[in-house]
Amino acid sequence: MQKLTNKEEEIMNILWRLKKAFVKDVMAEIIEDKPHYNTLSTIIRNLEEKGYVSYNAYGNTHQYYPIVSLEEYRKKFMKVAIENYFDNSYKNLVSFFAEEQKISADELREILALIEKK
Repeated sequence: MQKLTNKEEEIMNILWRLKKAFVKDVMAEIIEDKPHYNTLSTIIRNLEEKGYVSYNAYGNTHQYYPIVSLEEYRKKFMKVAIENYFDNSYKNLVSFFAEEQKISADELREILALIEKK
């Protein structure tokens, strides 16, 4: 699974949310920094080449849909992030969020309860 650019991730998030979409549908969902229609079309074709999306053809128009699920991508992304930024340690990951005050003690207790359940 190839790494996506920030813009490709933005487009994939739209496709995951919409399930199926034409380029114009994706364009309508972009709020900031709207690319030109042709640029967006190129980004989506790049996603197809990378194996993230496929399409149904309707004449000259294509309706795109994800073939990599959000969950698959999330697992891959998190695995790489934990390996590259947290020395392959989930403890370091949680410690980072605790130190940055991005996670509360109550949330940590909820996580512990989930772990203990399994």
